[in-house]
Amino acid sequence: MIRVMLAWVVCALCCAAAADTVVRNIKGYSSTGNGVTTFDHLLFDDEGRVVAVGSGKGPDAANVIDGQGQVLLPGLIDAHGHVSSLGLARLAVDLVGTRSLEEALARVRAYAAANPDLPWIVGRGWNQELWTIREFPRAADLDAVVDRPAWFNRVDGHAGWANSAALRLAGINADTESAAGGEILRDSSGEPTGVLVDRAMEQVEAVIPAPDIAALDKALNLAFSELLAHGVTSVHDAGISVAEARLYQARAAAGRMPLRIYAMLGGIDAVREFGAPFADSSERVVVRSMKLVADGALGSRGAALLEPYADAPGSRGLVIEDLPTLTTKISQARALGFQVNVHAIGDRANSIVLDAFAAAGGLPAERHRIEHAQIVELDDIPRFGSIGVLPSMQPVHATSDRLMAEARLGPHRLSGAYAWRRFLDLGLRVPGGSDFPVEPVNPFLGWYAAVSRQGLDGEPPGGWLPDQVMTGAEALRAFTLDAAYGAFQDAHLGSLETGKWADFILIDADPFTVTTRAIADIKVTGTWVAGKRAH
Repeated sequence: MIRVMLAWVVCALCCAAAADTVVRNIKGYSSTGNGVTTFDHLLFDDEGRVVAVGSGKGPDAANVIDGQGQVLLPGLIDAHGHVSSLGLARLAVDLVGTRSLEEALARVRAYAAANPDLPWIVGRGWNQELWTIREFPRAADLDAVVDRPAWFNRVDGHAGWANSAALRLAGINADTESAAGGEILRDSSGEPTGVLVDRAMEQVEAVIPAPDIAALDKALNLAFSELLAHGVTSVHDAGISVAEARLYQARAAAGRMPLRIYAMLGGIDAVREFGAPFADSSERVVVRSMKLVADGALGSRGAALLEPYADAPGSRGLVIEDLPTLTTKISQARALGFQVNVHAIGDRANSIVLDAFAAAGGLPAERHRIEHAQIVELDDIPRFGSIGVLPSMQPVHATSDRLMAEARLGPHRLSGAYAWRRFLDLGLRVPGGSDFPVEPVNPFLGWYAAVSRQGLDGEPPGGWLPDQVMTGAEALRAFTLDAAYGAFQDAHLGSLETGKWADFILIDADPFTVTTRAIADIKVTGTWVAGKRAH
């Protein structure tokens, strides 16, 4: 017994000597392989790695952080976001939350007046489902407020709204055929209305001047600041260019990466151009995955469905990558050492993607993912486990999409909609994300949606499809350890355990004890990455 006591004392002294900082006076939570653990102090060394967590105030250390009784969590991981899009959106016209076409046009008019030298007026965020008249906008609406070419992405990024000047520059007219996997919306006379869906968007986007490196760098700074303020210490950046990947590498080399990026290159051509998978020594930038897109989005009726849309019986959506193409690209990326993450929202798209992964074979150890997995045929849900594919899901989509999803699908086709409980009950890991800037950055909105299936207004009472709720422990795991698992980083990130990076946050309320609605109001008071305060 005495020998055991002496050994414990020696170990504690050595730990304290080797460690640089102790965080005490906290209520700590962390997911582990054995569930959620609690602790009163966190000890980490000067390299920024966890030495120990435990009860009491902890050992003496060179530096002490007083948590002032606040709750400490591992740094939150967003398993699906769009970093440069977030930053660039802060530099352009913001149409998020507009409640009418008139309000959207007023924002465009004001921005154009304030920026008279810009050759294009661009922005994002409109959602006709929130407008008084729930109809797609038209080029003529924009023509009335701006005479320069103008282009605005829908909130989901799967449709765009152009004015006549932009359509002319892109060469789009009544004779232009829609690209495969895309649609040019037309009026009764066959003229383009100004709204382009999925692959049809590429024709306009090809003539918009791309942001230069300086503008992209500025956008990243804005995005990083916003993410860190909300406690996000790592992002899986879904679908980036080679130029963005090179900028991330340069910033990491210069010590200018205040958070962690797990990058998905946008397509097989980008993978080939980039070369071998990459990770910098501090694990601030990892490039080892590829994103493909199988269909569009539900709001723009581009999601590929097995049966026609309930509110558009002539349409089943758009298949952007068919089965043979997906199978080939998956095999090519695997041969180059890259994980494959495929956007699939509709039940037909999810089925096609599962078929493509099944055709590739031998996947379980490779942690390939389906991004969103929003509408899945019930018989296809067990196939995620048998094939070895992770459902990477964004809980907040369920509450923001609820009314629109019911309109698109009808009430009898919702059993596999946003069905993360069904995946969890099969023992599958569900990496959690937000899909920002489609949805807000704040991960506590996702946590709240996961455990309530309600909007911020508390609707519907009892939650929408309430049998699919997560527990609080599962929500924490989705945004920490399971997200890290989806990036092969669970040995180093996602929990506060010995040897892992000391990425952590302090928050002003306890998500496990406050009322469910109060989870959405939690504020982050401090963010640390590798033991260094980043916000």
